[in-house]
Amino acid sequence: MGLDQYAYRVKRGFIKDPVDFVTQEYNEENEETTILADTVEIKYWRKHPNLQGWMENLYYAKGGKSKIFNCVNVQLSWEDLEDLESFIKEKSLPETEGFFFGDNSDDYYEKEDLEFIEDALKNIAKGYDIYYTSWW
Repeated sequence: MGLDQYAYRVKRGFIKDPVDFVTQEYNEENEETTILADTVEIKYWRKHPNLQGWMENLYYAKGGKSKIFNCVNVQLSWEDLEDLESFIKEKSLPETEGFFFGDNSDDYYEKEDLEFIEDALKNIAKGYDIYYTSWW
């Protein structure tokens, strides 16, 4: 068990609200999942707690309603990604702790984070939206 974090791309226009949107629905009665949007994973992180803290702050700044920032989606705009890049380069991601989060891994992920941002911006330019989610 631990903090698993993902970034996905989805065709532009699917996301109507920047937070708390769903890309699939689970029906408990028939135990089936309905896929609402084609998504492609573009990045996976394992136990990057300070990135999680930054995304959590963004989620609530955009109006997120969940009491716990877990298994919820937040859209990443061009501007959000540029802000994230600044935080990474300035080594100022917020110090974040959680039972399943692991230790600070900013240095370990720095190069991958910057590559992710570059890839995400390219995907936005190609007509996709980007979003982040996590599970712990």
